[in-house]
Amino acid sequence: MRRSGGGLFADELGPRGRRRVALGSVLALVTVAAAVAVALGRLDAAGQLDAARWAPLGDPRVVRFFLGGARNTLLAAGGAMVGATALGLILAVGRLARMPLVRLLAGAWVQFFRAFPLLLLLVFLAYGLPSYGVDLPLLWTLVLALSLYNGAVLGEIFRAGILSLDRGQTEAAYAVGLGYWQALALVVLPQALRRMVPAIVSQLITLLKDTSLGFFVQYEELLRRGQLAGQDFDNPLQSLFVVAIAYVAVNFALSRVARRLEVRQRRRYRAGGIDVTGGPEDLVVVEPHPTPAAG
Repeated sequence: MRRSGGGLFADELGPRGRRRVALGSVLALVTVAAAVAVALGRLDAAGQLDAARWAPLGDPRVVRFFLGGARNTLLAAGGAMVGATALGLILAVGRLARMPLVRLLAGAWVQFFRAFPLLLLLVFLAYGLPSYGVDLPLLWTLVLALSLYNGAVLGEIFRAGILSLDRGQTEAAYAVGLGYWQALALVVLPQALRRMVPAIVSQLITLLKDTSLGFFVQYEELLRRGQLAGQDFDNPLQSLFVVAIAYVAVNFALSRVARRLEVRQRRRYRAGGIDVTGGPEDLVVVEPHPTPAAG
């Protein structure tokens, strides 16, 4: 083993090790190819690969139907992204507040909604709230559920990004006469956001995928419309395959964006992933020291 920069690295493989790795890779590829061939053979025998089952998906009306589902997905995702980001900032500031009661309430909110299953939350909002006289449209029900859950997660991401900064940044802001909120808004948050961007983008990708849970409350997002098209044309496998490809393509593109942002952050700011090891008193809760009166 070799040590470099505080980390451990394995020795380079010798000729025999490289041959074993190559052989293992070939065997894995052959196994996967065989499994795919068997699956395609069974699908073909069941008539699932017949052109007649795929033809309806190329009809312009069906394409527009799917695009409408994609639009509904983006509407829910966009609204939830705004709501979750705003809620996350509020919770992060609350968890770093100087008042113990505010920190306690914000912490309890975060822990509750992070532990609450998102699907159960969505079902409660869709079917439980109407019994209390609150009947929201399905779009806003999905947006609210996603905002509550992801807002709690983003709150921890924002808090971690803020705490990842050196304490001296806040002390320097106080030294030039800035108050608590001024230091937080003008000095701490702008720098912390640079470190948080990759983690935020990754969580928003997860939020986008979670819009598919609208299927369970009959909201006509992309997955729900895929199911409806499959029922109409008796080709559920083909319709859901198209939906899956659309999700994979969008999320793969967003994942590449997140990866690029992370690499850019590391190179530009020489910063690793955000990692919280202290408490709120380590940074923004530090009180500004009064300036001693001139003698």
